[in-house]
Amino acid sequence: MPSGADLFVVCKKCGSEVSPYITECPYCGHRLRRRAPKLPRDRLREPRKGVFRRASLGRLRSGEIAGVRADTPPYATIALVAASCGVWIAAQGVYVNLGKLVIAGPLHGDWWRLLSSQFVYSSGFSSGLCMFATLLSVAIFGCLLERRHGPHVVLALFFAAGITGGLAAEAVYAFPVVSGANAGALALLTAWAAPSLVAARAGDYYEGDLFGTAAIAAVLLAMPYARPEVSWLAGVTGAALGLTVGLGLSRARSV
Repeated sequence: MPSGADLFVVCKKCGSEVSPYITECPYCGHRLRRRAPKLPRDRLREPRKGVFRRASLGRLRSGEIAGVRADTPPYATIALVAASCGVWIAAQGVYVNLGKLVIAGPLHGDWWRLLSSQFVYSSGFSSGLCMFATLLSVAIFGCLLERRHGPHVVLALFFAAGITGGLAAEAVYAFPVVSGANAGALALLTAWAAPSLVAARAGDYYEGDLFGTAAIAAVLLAMPYARPEVSWLAGVTGAALGLTVGLGLSRARSV
């Protein structure tokens, strides 16, 4: 662990001077260490009051460290989950006609269904469980991916997966039925897991929990057996798209 006098360390790959409290070089992406060293737990005494408090770091601001994204809340992921919950609540109050939002048969020019169907979940106990599992997956992997690449990647990948999955179902089935964000959730999951899969295959250290991720992916892929409106083809298409995008982003980040 670096001492208090060490203001920076030198990246062995690109030779840049970087903070001793990070795990990856912000300039070339080279891993400096497995875990960041612990911050000193020195306590500061306030004058007169004799109150102790621990030294802490504030939220990372934009531009504070070159190449490192600012620490901001996952607004895009929150918006996706909130939109799905909002549509479900509106449907329970009969304010929305779900028949005009889902993909049920040929589109016949109703192209908005490719987008709106991703926010539609029917009522019932099994459907509620599917909704909970899907939105929980979107929340978990959307937050992780948004922290790594930003909100635009999360939104673009989520909607692209849903659209691609819906088009695949339209092309294969005479009467396709697609609803829910199964494709988007699997796309976010595989995109986040892609760098860890590459590292695991190369025998390098990786931070992600691949066993837990595989278990969640298995639950998402098994949902069509419980709910027929959850298209397995759309889910597999979304997973393939997310893996492709994740590998591309990982390679671009390491260059």
